[in-house]
Amino acid sequence: MKFRDVSLPNGSVLTVPQGIQRIDTKSTHGWQVRYQGTKFFSDGPSADAQASLTVATRELIKRLTTLPAPLGLKRAASPNKGSDLPPGISGPIVRERPGRAPSAALSVLVPRFGRRPENKTVYIASQTTYSEERYRAALAKGLEIRAQAIARYEREATRARRQAATELRALLRVARDTSSR
Repeated sequence: MKFRDVSLPNGSVLTVPQGIQRIDTKSTHGWQVRYQGTKFFSDGPSADAQASLTVATRELIKRLTTLPAPLGLKRAASPNKGSDLPPGISGPIVRERPGRAPSAALSVLVPRFGRRPENKTVYIASQTTYSEERYRAALAKGLEIRAQAIARYEREATRARRQAATELRALLRVARDTSSR
């Protein structure tokens, strides 16, 4: 989990986890959790920014441990896409190699959490064996590859968020124990 230092109007500096923002206006002072929706935690009449940050952090931990990780993967094709293929699949791409008949394939973008995505090629057929049936079979295989990759990506992203919540919970416990002494 990433952290940053936030300077408050009174001059104090607090370390804040990613997913929590400080709101300071003329009439509003507090912390806003921004993870799968928003929720505001006011400093209240006591103007205790540290206490409201602790409550906001607990809410963030609750959301991290119970909600699936938000994904930045496209769920629908771009309106500018030139074909009617689903997101992450392109083609057919015709490849011409010397001495061989041209062949067609689909390109499948495979997302990988924490790493660069990779492209997989799904062979359709050569110029002489190409048919609508072979195209549909290759598309089905490409969709299956993409679906498995997205499911794996979601599991790994959620696991990483839950690990971050565990680390954040431990930091919150240490801060509470230190302040109670």
